Amino acid sequence: MKKVLSKVDKPLLLAMLIFFVFGLIMIFSSSTIVSVVGNKAPYTYFMKQALFLTIGLIAFFFILFIPTKTYKGISKILLFIVILALLGLIVYGEITNNAKSWYYIGPFSLQPSEFAKTILIMYLGSYYLQHKNDLNNQWTVLKPMMIAFVIFGLVFLQPDLGTGIIIALICMFIFFSLPMDKINKKNMFLLLLILVLLGSLFLTFGAEKMLTSTQMKRFEYKEPCKRYTESTGYQVCNGYIAISSGGLLGVGLGNSTQKYLYLPEAHTDFIFPIVIEELGVVTGILVILGYIFILYRILKISRKSNNLGSSVMAYGIAAYIFSHIVINLIGILGMAPMTGVPLPFLSYGGSFALNLMISFGIVQRIEIENNMSKKIK
Repeated sequence: MKKVLSKVDKPLLLAMLIFFVFGLIMIFSSSTIVSVVGNKAPYTYFMKQALFLTIGLIAFFFILFIPTKTYKGISKILLFIVILALLGLIVYGEITNNAKSWYYIGPFSLQPSEFAKTILIMYLGSYYLQHKNDLNNQWTVLKPMMIAFVIFGLVFLQPDLGTGIIIALICMFIFFSLPMDKINKKNMFLLLLILVLLGSLFLTFGAEKMLTSTQMKRFEYKEPCKRYTESTGYQVCNGYIAISSGGLLGVGLGNSTQKYLYLPEAHTDFIFPIVIEELGVVTGILVILGYIFILYRILKISRKSNNLGSSVMAYGIAAYIFSHIVINLIGILGMAPMTGVPLPFLSYGGSFALNLMISFGIVQRIEIENNMSKKIK
């Protein structure tokens, strides 16, 4: 164990642990009121999140000992399982927040689409490593994207547009990271651009048939405080109030007023305004700088990876985390529709937290192998 831990990226490990502890504190602070109102103990959400993080930490250390060369077989099996799980939601899933995205097991819920993100990254990394000498063949590059499109379609049918967008962004970032000739990359980019335009046309003219009325209203995101009586305006506007109330140093941990049911998702999607309200803009800036540091460390690991597969996986995980951060924050700031995307490390969500820990385990395993290859050389 000591030998393996000596080869991990220690600054990244420390940042991860600090973020998760800070996230637990903020989840406890932001969820006490909603817990009590729901006739639950004040620490209910805190305890559930702590349990998932504990399981995640065990999974994290377990993954450190699994060589990435085994991911080829593992990822195919997991991909098959997650597609079956997504199909099963159509029949067995229960509707929560207007989407069939979760399986409920007693007091806990499991969201297969969260794990689909990391499993897809593992699969793409393994696939492109296997075909590293044939990346100028357009069919070779686009073939695995068809599987990604199937997963995107199943997630969209739930309907969960936010997770679908994350999956699409991960694939796009991985595509641009591949070492292809510029001409081929340009041609394939034009193809992807056409697909995006077709998707945009669908959202413009056909989304009403696929999405619920509540989800369609999310596209009305501009000037939220002028639409205070509407659900989309109400939530974002109260987020603004929380941010402005915090000032530089905040009103103090636990002293938020907006968590008193003014922000319906205070412990999940809208936890960042609560962070600023209680701990101030200074803490909010430190959180963003912490995100930048984590992304920098992961990209550094990706750059020095000893093979294409490991590089793609680390880069894909960086894209996964980056996409969650950007989509959540621009939604909170009213610059785009809110899509129910949680903020990494801070938002409540067992499946998301567990999958995030697994992702970090993969990144650290890649770093271990990077350091092992240095010694061999």
